[in-house]
Amino acid sequence: MSAVDGSISPQEKKYLGAIGSLLKIEPAYLTALEARLTNQEHIAPGIIDKLKSQLDPARFHLLDTIFVDAANDLLAMLASQEEQEDVEQKVISYKQLQEFQNYKKQLSKSCCDLYQIFQSCNERKFIAHPLIEGLERVSEKLTSQKFNLAVVGEFSQGKSTLLNALLGEEIQPARAIPCSGNITVLKYGDKKRVTCFYKDGEHQEISVDKYKEKASISKDAARDHRSDELEQSKIERIVFEHPNLALCKNGVEIIDSPGLNEHPERTAITQKLLQDIDVAIVMTDAMRLLPEKEKELIQDIKRQLNKNSSNSSTENLFLVVNFMDLLDDEEDHADVIQRIEIFASHTLSITTKDRIHYISAKAALKSIKSGSKNEYFDAFSNFTKSIEDFLVTERGSFQVKQCAYEVLGLIQEGLSSMNQAESLLNGEIIISESEKRKIIEKIGEVSGRHVKLKKLARDIQNITKQKAANSWEKWYQSVSESLTSKSQDWQSSYSPVWNQKKLIQDYTDQFVRDLLREVDQWGQTSLQPILQTSLDSLNKKISAELEIIKSETKEFDRQVKTNLSEQLKLGITSVSDDFTGVGGFLGGIGAGGALAAALIFFTPVGLVSVILASLAAAVAGSFGLGMLDFDGLKNQIKGEILKVGLKKFDESKEKVSQKRNEIINSTFEQPMSALNQIIEQAISLYESLLEQQEKIHAETLEQRETDRSWIVERREALEKVQQQVTAILNQ
Repeated sequence: MSAVDGSISPQEKKYLGAIGSLLKIEPAYLTALEARLTNQEHIAPGIIDKLKSQLDPARFHLLDTIFVDAANDLLAMLASQEEQEDVEQKVISYKQLQEFQNYKKQLSKSCCDLYQIFQSCNERKFIAHPLIEGLERVSEKLTSQKFNLAVVGEFSQGKSTLLNALLGEEIQPARAIPCSGNITVLKYGDKKRVTCFYKDGEHQEISVDKYKEKASISKDAARDHRSDELEQSKIERIVFEHPNLALCKNGVEIIDSPGLNEHPERTAITQKLLQDIDVAIVMTDAMRLLPEKEKELIQDIKRQLNKNSSNSSTENLFLVVNFMDLLDDEEDHADVIQRIEIFASHTLSITTKDRIHYISAKAALKSIKSGSKNEYFDAFSNFTKSIEDFLVTERGSFQVKQCAYEVLGLIQEGLSSMNQAESLLNGEIIISESEKRKIIEKIGEVSGRHVKLKKLARDIQNITKQKAANSWEKWYQSVSESLTSKSQDWQSSYSPVWNQKKLIQDYTDQFVRDLLREVDQWGQTSLQPILQTSLDSLNKKISAELEIIKSETKEFDRQVKTNLSEQLKLGITSVSDDFTGVGGFLGGIGAGGALAAALIFFTPVGLVSVILASLAAAVAGSFGLGMLDFDGLKNQIKGEILKVGLKKFDESKEKVSQKRNEIINSTFEQPMSALNQIIEQAISLYESLLEQQEKIHAETLEQRETDRSWIVERREALEKVQQQVTAILNQ
């Protein structure tokens, strides 16, 4: 009313003072607010900025929503009264990432040059086709290589505001109460485009204007902590492409996740994002720092990032403390820093300070948009610099160097192949008819070994599936008892009589949470050992057969004076670089990734709504216990939730089995793909040798001399590309 009529009565002034005292708003800023309400002029900009911080809705989200609404309304009023200055937007630049992208472009250019050389050599039958396929795989890795950055944390921590500051533009919807309702991926595109991907596999492009509406849940649902909208949503993720977002232009895709701890299903969705993330930014609130539940969530994030390994540290976890501008004095700042550093060091094993940052996302965004600098801009710049350093030096450089080494290996393999072709042209290698028959026999033997190994892999795969199914069934027999025991610890502040629906919602959320944790535990203790044992067995068989192939090829080289074993060795090294885990060729392939998937492979999205619908009759009060027997009524509600929830879980057995088998299949897919490439190369080397011999045998002396000159030119071209790639590595 005061904002409308421009005056404030003594009674209103007294009320304003009482509210300000309750919310710990300093008197000086209440005076400034009063001045704004009554349209007074000559108020210092610094006072207005501090007043806005004091009115940040995030300070009040633990109170009644009336305070959140009032704070939003007052901020809107202040914004409408404040003069808008046309100041050039200042976007934080990402120079390291730009330079990194330039290195990638240089290497991609070298790959294009190399492709032309390989293609022409293959047409003349001087190199085998698998070399071209190997180069195509490296080029694809370079093209598709990107950084994935996810911002996670409990709701209302300022995640969306942080993203807007990183992007330099207000893209993400932001408010004090839970807002993000769907997974959103922000990426580079040649034009602004928003695409909704649905759970049924369909997708649809929507207008940019509708993006914020699709990306968030309604205010009513957020205030009431309703999960209806999330569960009923058919959207799996939303992809927003943009041509001018500074960070995305430099190869970074950003994921805005739903708030952790807002709902167990939403938490499970967020956890899935962590399986393929380069950087996870975990946000916490300086004003309500690290309650126990949040500590548990952050530790769970660390576990997911580590793929449930025993590693004590997590290099790609950045801990960001937001709302530092709302702290009242230096002592509060010091207390927050001390508490965070103790938690980071003792619990997360974070010892480097560049993994911990203290910011105000809102103040930083305002500074970026206005082009001004202050302490919050500087703190945010230090944060972005740390992210850049990590992405470039600890993620990107390794990946690009790996690609460069693979390219150098392919070049060396090409040079070896051309040297062999030159020896054939010079008559230094002469293949007799009996040796031709041996080559054909070798091709048959290698093919036979391949068939044998594929059958062995299928047999081990089927045994693994059966062992996993048996383990699951054994686990399932005990899960009911375990969940029943855990239900005794379910807590809710709602009355089983007056707020029965909300009580059921609370208990159902806790049922789903405990169910997911049980599944996680099975994945860690049962599926992981089964997969690892199977992979170790397959690994030994593959390694033994490959050793035989290499040994026989080396013996053939000794007899015929070829260098097939050298080319095969280079090829095996290149392929094994793609697929090797710690412990030797093909060691540990897929186990970590499969385990990570297994931990949350069954996310019962929709299970909460199913249970709530099944308990609709009970909500009406027909549990049959006396109104005053609160404990008895609560226990009966818990029992009904367990009964319905386990029944619905049991009905999903087929889906569970299908997903479990998909995990096992994907685990075996990588080592078998590597094997296929090596076998194909071995066969191709023998076939190429026969083709070269036939080609040279049919040529005239003049044609052979032309071929020699051509090989010299192509060798020089290869060596030039080799120098380019080496120079890129040295940079």
